[in-house]
Amino acid sequence: MDLSIPERLEKHRTVLAWLRHQTAATERAIRDLEQQEEDERRRWEAARRERSWTVTASRAVEGHPVLHRGNCGLARHGFGDLLDAERVMAAVEEYPDLEMCEVCAPWGSLGIDKPPARPAAGELDFP
Repeated sequence: MDLSIPERLEKHRTVLAWLRHQTAATERAIRDLEQQEEDERRRWEAARRERSWTVTASRAVEGHPVLHRGNCGLARHGFGDLLDAERVMAAVEEYPDLEMCEVCAPWGSLGIDKPPARPAAGELDFP
């Protein structure tokens, strides 16, 4: 039951076409899974930032560091790592001059009262 050369050639061409189809389908599946993995990583990072806090340096020469929620747009250049609630509460107790961002209101997510307003440099009374 030997096949002729043209029959064998057609058989191999058919197998090659099927393998190309399978390769293309596998490559699409890999691309889709990689995209899903990247989307999941981005969602995880966004959620981590939402439940974290960070500290930025004061923009004023004699100002104080400012505490922000991890996802605050004003805190893009924080002092490094995101902080968890335990570390933030320890910092608030240890550094009473730590200010809190008025934009992202980190005191709400920490479950503490809003700190009293500090006088701005232009609001100080001079004798």
